Amino acid sequence: MSTRPSKINGISYRQRVFSPELTVFGFLSQALGADQSCQAAVSQIIAHLVSQGKSAPSANTSAYSQARSRLSEKILSDLAKESAAELEKQAKLEWLWRNRHVKMPDGTTVSMPDTPENQAMYPQPASQKLGIGFPIARLVGVFSLGTGALLDLAMAPWSGKETGEHALLRQLMHVFEAGDVVLGDAYYGSFFLIAILMKMNVDAVFPMHTSRRHDFRKGKRLGKKDHIVEWKKPAKPEWMDVQTYADYPDTITVRETTIIDARPGHRRKSRILVSTFLNAKEVTPQDLGILYGYRWFVELNLRSVKEIMRMDILRSKTPEMIHKEIWAHILAYNLVRKIMAQAAVIYQRNPREMSFKLALQMMSAFRQAGILSENNKIYASFLQSIAYKKVGNRSGRSEPRMVKRRPKAFPRLQKPRDYYHRKVA
Repeated sequence: MSTRPSKINGISYRQRVFSPELTVFGFLSQALGADQSCQAAVSQIIAHLVSQGKSAPSANTSAYSQARSRLSEKILSDLAKESAAELEKQAKLEWLWRNRHVKMPDGTTVSMPDTPENQAMYPQPASQKLGIGFPIARLVGVFSLGTGALLDLAMAPWSGKETGEHALLRQLMHVFEAGDVVLGDAYYGSFFLIAILMKMNVDAVFPMHTSRRHDFRKGKRLGKKDHIVEWKKPAKPEWMDVQTYADYPDTITVRETTIIDARPGHRRKSRILVSTFLNAKEVTPQDLGILYGYRWFVELNLRSVKEIMRMDILRSKTPEMIHKEIWAHILAYNLVRKIMAQAAVIYQRNPREMSFKLALQMMSAFRQAGILSENNKIYASFLQSIAYKKVGNRSGRSEPRMVKRRPKAFPRLQKPRDYYHRKVA
């Protein structure tokens, strides 16, 4: 084995059978495959090397597991973020909203194996008994409406100081650029976040938080239930230092607009939106309603990452490997989005009209047949297959968070598993 060092992203590595490139390939195979075990990844690596006429390593997973441990988390995170940034720069104008990039933050949680290391960094909820719960991590990501790419991600324990969605989003403010539009749910519509975005020359659209009072009889009237008002700076939060609080303006000017969801066959629903679009002629209430309807796509994107790619329940037993596993999933997700964008350009589609699951299924089928390559006519057929299916316009869609399928009739684990083992013994 050669020991000559190689550099990737400024990090030096020894030459090994499982190089960083091959290890990343294995990570992606796990994220994209139905079987996400290390054994399945090693099998993919062996098949890949043999197909190139190279000697195959042992099928033992030990060397691959050690290679995953050596691989820097920064390599995976940089690759994931760079792929998203490149895709966003190449987005076609017709994918954007009025030639502007719309970026959608949202949060979620993932669980992981119940190991002492994971519990130490990501404790389980206090409502779960010791020994029968699972560590939980909170994630906040920013998705692109135009391309569907996940631009960046922040993670923290599910509870505790500086672990809320606002705190994590503050770590991602570099994602927003002047001229962008931020589209989120009511949780993000706070004075401080809107003030930061206005200072960055970034527009925002959020539903009004239920705790905030509104009165359409006040302010500058723009139309029926549509006006411009001044929001006063609230009291200093505990997490904010005095100087930062003083740097915020005493008031900000925002627009409060009532939109009506009047889809055929559905009950009419009204919602109040808070936005920084103060010109009612340039952006009408109908325009805001259409724009807010696109927020449903962030739910679809999260479902693609968590459920379709099976990132909701992670497999790694240490926080270090948990982070790498998450970034490997994000990198794989963005690569699928890149392929979807290629198909959208060639076949004149909007990426929002294309099925992520179909793209993943086609990729898996072509990979298993060993014919997935960008240098032949087969790749054109691959892209055509992805562009075949057009998903419906699901603007304004809302689904109850319930499942119809009943669980298995097995009793729940109420005590640590060792207790039952000792009882049987």
